[in-house]
Parts: sequence; C-alpha cells; structure tokens
Amino acid sequence: MQLQELQDFICDFRRVSVAEMKICFQTNGDKLRPLLDRLIKKGIVQKSPLEEKCQTCQKCESDELEFYEWMD
Repeated sequence: MQLQELQDFICDFRRVSVAEMKICFQTNGDKLRPLLDRLIKKGIVQKSPLEEKCQTCQKCESDELEFYEWMD
C-alpha cells in the first residue's frame, strides 16, 4: 500500500475507521498509523475524536471507533 492509495481511499469515502482501512488494504493498524500521520501533517486528513464506547453493546474494538476524515 502506498500513501496515495490510502489518501484516495479516505477521499472517496470521506470518513473511515481504522478497521475499514485494515480490511481494504489487508494490513494492520501499526502500518497504517504512520501513513495517516503523514496525511495529517499535510493537512488533508484529520483524526476524529475517539469515542470511549459505541452506543450499543460496548464491545467494539478500538480500531472500529478510531475514524479519520477527509478535510476539504
């Protein structure tokens, strides 16, 4: 996976979770986060505030609640 692929994915979907990115790119969060940090530094992506828990069963993995958004 290249930085441009990740950038295009986030741009296309506007708001995505780390869990969604892990599935799409068949990788783990440890490999995604440095690339996400680079996109944040470029000012084109921002990390959404992390929710403590979802509104349902409260057994979500943290990757399911960690979202990144495209900035216009």
